[in-house]
Amino acid sequence: MVRVVLSWLRQFWTAILRAFGQFATWIAWPFRMLWRLFWRQNRWFKVGVAVVLAPFVLGYVHFIWNAAWIRGYDIDYIQNLGIENRVAAPGSPIAGSNPAACGRSYIVDATADLIDLTVNRNLWLPSNPFYKAGFFFLLDWQQTKFFDNKAAFELGVKDAIGRTVIELTDVIGRVRGTTAADNDLNTARGQLQFDEYTWAFNPFSERPFGPTTRTPTYYENAREALLRYQDRLVGCDARFDPRADNLLVFLDRISVAIGSLRDGLLNRTQTHHSGWFDTQADNLFMNAKGQMYAYYGILEAARADFAEIVESRQLTDIWDRMMGHFREVLQLDPMIISNGRDDAWIMPNHVTTIGFYIGNARDNIEELTDVLAQ
Repeated sequence: MVRVVLSWLRQFWTAILRAFGQFATWIAWPFRMLWRLFWRQNRWFKVGVAVVLAPFVLGYVHFIWNAAWIRGYDIDYIQNLGIENRVAAPGSPIAGSNPAACGRSYIVDATADLIDLTVNRNLWLPSNPFYKAGFFFLLDWQQTKFFDNKAAFELGVKDAIGRTVIELTDVIGRVRGTTAADNDLNTARGQLQFDEYTWAFNPFSERPFGPTTRTPTYYENAREALLRYQDRLVGCDARFDPRADNLLVFLDRISVAIGSLRDGLLNRTQTHHSGWFDTQADNLFMNAKGQMYAYYGILEAARADFAEIVESRQLTDIWDRMMGHFREVLQLDPMIISNGRDDAWIMPNHVTTIGFYIGNARDNIEELTDVLAQ
C-alpha cells in the first residue's frame, strides 16, 4: 500500500513539473524567436536595440530583486521601540525631569517605523513602473503567482497605518474631541491619503504623463510629520488623550477593519477553489498579513500608551490572548499560497486558515471593547 501511494505521489509531482515545464516553454517561445531574429541582424542594428532595451532589462532586474522578499520583516519589531522604558503616559510630565519633559507615544513610534519599513528600507512596489507594467505589458502581475506578494503586503501595512493616523488625528490627539486637530497629525493624515500607485511620470496609468511627486515621497512626509508631533509631545507641547473611551473607539475601528478583511477572505474561499492556481489568493493572503503585521505592533504600542487603563480595567489577560492570535497570523508562511477546499488533501486552504486566526484576534478585540464599554 505504501509503495502504491509513493508511486502515485511521484507520478503526481512528475506531472506537475512537466506542466510547469511546458508552461515555461510556451512563455519562452516568442523570446527565443526574437533572440534568433536579433542575432541575424547587422552590428549597428544590434547596438541600437541593445541601447533601447537596456533600461527595460535593468529595470526588470531591479524590480525582481526588490520584489523577491521583504527586507527587515521582523515579527518582534515592536521590541526595538523601547516600550519597556516607558516612564509616563504620552504627553504627561515625567516626574523629576529637568528641563521639563513628557512621555512619548509608542503608537506614533510604531506607525513611523512601519512607514520607514515600506518606503525606506524597502522599495515601495505598488508605484514602481515595472510592477505597473506587468509581464512585458502582456499580463498584470496581480493575475499571476509571481512578484506581487510584497506589493500586497505593503498595501496592507499602509491601510493599517492610514486608519491609525486618522484615529490619532480625530480622537486620540486632541482633548475630548473639542480642540482643533493637531497640525502635524493633520499633515500626516493628508499625506497618507495620497494615491498608492503614483510614480514620477506614470507612463502606465490613465493620469497625465508627469512629472509629479511619487507616492513614497508623500508617505515619507507623513513619517516626518509624525516625528515632529512626537518631538512636541515629548516636549510637553502637544496633546494626547489616553482615556478609556478613546481606547474604546480606537479598538472598535480596528475591529471593523479586521472584520471587513476577514469577510473578504472568506468570500474568496466560498467562490473559488482552484488551490495553488488561484492567482488572487496570494494577494488577499499577503494583504491581510500586512494589515495584521502593522496592527500587531500598533496594538502592542497602544497597550503601552494606555497602560493605566489596561491595568485598571484588568485587560492584560485578554490583550495577551489577542496578541497571541495576531502572532499566529504572522507565523503563517506557506511556500505556495493555496486556496483549495477546506477538506483538501493535496492543495490546502491557506486563505481559510489565516481568516480563522484573524477571526480569533477580532473576537479578543471585541472582548476588550465590551469591558471598556461597561
